Amino acid sequence: MLPSREEAQRLLREAENCNPGPWGEHCRVAAQCAEKIAAHCPGMDREKAYILGLLHDIGRRFGVKHMGHIYDGYRYMTDLGYGEAARICLSHSFPIQSLEDYIGRHDITGEEEAELEAALAHMAYDDYDRLIQLCDSVAGASGVMKMEDRMADVKRRYGSYPQEKWDKNLELKRYFEEKTGKELYALLFGNATES
Repeated sequence: MLPSREEAQRLLREAENCNPGPWGEHCRVAAQCAEKIAAHCPGMDREKAYILGLLHDIGRRFGVKHMGHIYDGYRYMTDLGYGEAARICLSHSFPIQSLEDYIGRHDITGEEEAELEAALAHMAYDDYDRLIQLCDSVAGASGVMKMEDRMADVKRRYGSYPQEKWDKNLELKRYFEEKTGKELYALLFGNATES
């Protein structure tokens, strides 16, 4: 289940009041990217893509955390009854589908980490998981970024970026370029042509 667009926007505004920062704008950019890409993918719902993009980092409402924001978002959306959004709160950080490649501190309890690990292991990723992973990797707080620039920025801030995750993000870019028949940046910047 998902909230409406209006409810998702309200939840994000409320979350920003709890923990102000550029992360809210990052979520809006990711949502706009997800909506644009989904609109060109047969069988995808652009409204659902927008809502999932908007809520993928909602766990940041609970403070400045690393893996904690994933757990907090997953639990918060689950508690609100928004299972599809909870799923995205978890899957968006793991294109490899493993907690091992997480960039940042594992600032949750062992029990919480085991809960995430079990949930992640039982997921079969769909195109919405893949889409939000892609959009997370191109969404800056001030707009769309080239994926390599965004990954380099994360590497600068956190000190590393696993090569396997870097490669997986580039694979996601190619995957959605094939699905849409358009070059990703042309599509996101509004001057897409058929490939």
